[in-house]
Amino acid sequence: MSKIVERTLDFIELFAAERRPLSLSDISRLLGIPASSCHDVLRALVARGYLYEMGPRAGFYPTVRLLNLAKIISEHDPILVRAELLMRKIRDTIDESVSLAKGSKNSATYLLVLEPSHPLRFIVNAGSQVRSLHATSAGKAYLGSLPSDQFEGWLKAAKLTPMTANTIRSKEALRSDIETSKRRGYFLNRAESVEDATTVSSLFRWHGADYIVTIAGPTSRMGAKLDQAIKLVTDACKTLGEGGAR
Repeated sequence: MSKIVERTLDFIELFAAERRPLSLSDISRLLGIPASSCHDVLRALVARGYLYEMGPRAGFYPTVRLLNLAKIISEHDPILVRAELLMRKIRDTIDESVSLAKGSKNSATYLLVLEPSHPLRFIVNAGSQVRSLHATSAGKAYLGSLPSDQFEGWLKAAKLTPMTANTIRSKEALRSDIETSKRRGYFLNRAESVEDATTVSSLFRWHGADYIVTIAGPTSRMGAKLDQAIKLVTDACKTLGEGGAR
């Protein structure tokens, strides 16, 4: 990736992380790059209306231009237009975290994350990648979407790092788990990535790409809801898949 592109994105993420006005010297210090390297990016963002200077030596802060553009973009994202209403219905029905991810070459990226009403929740961030492919239901679903030769290539090189006492550590056991999950139509994670977390995922294909719907919550709540969660994710994927309602 171009260095100037990376630095521009670093600026945006830095303001989100800091949540306060930042001076040129603040940005330079926090990003660990020379002030001279920050100056051009800063001035370009100001000139394009993405940042404004609050006052002499008062620092810079983002305008709502970025928010407005992001809102327009998200409102016209074809997969979110297709899936968001159903995903919100699932979240409201089961009141647990619900997410949508898209498979890519090496992993899957979360596109939409909906939070439950409970203060104790398991949340990932939209834009982040599915982690620990061998230990999460979304990760297993991604692996289950791969052609057999690609899966075997991944498995050969994989290090099944234990996340909890329940993490699958045997490659044969993981292969069996993936094959069983594909046959039944859903993938499970029972405290394999985080203690007291249960997640269930299913897959659908749209426009030649694979997408993953996941419901996640504490095992203490999900235990009694597991059958319901399985039905919700599998029914959603049937609806959203290429053979489902349009």
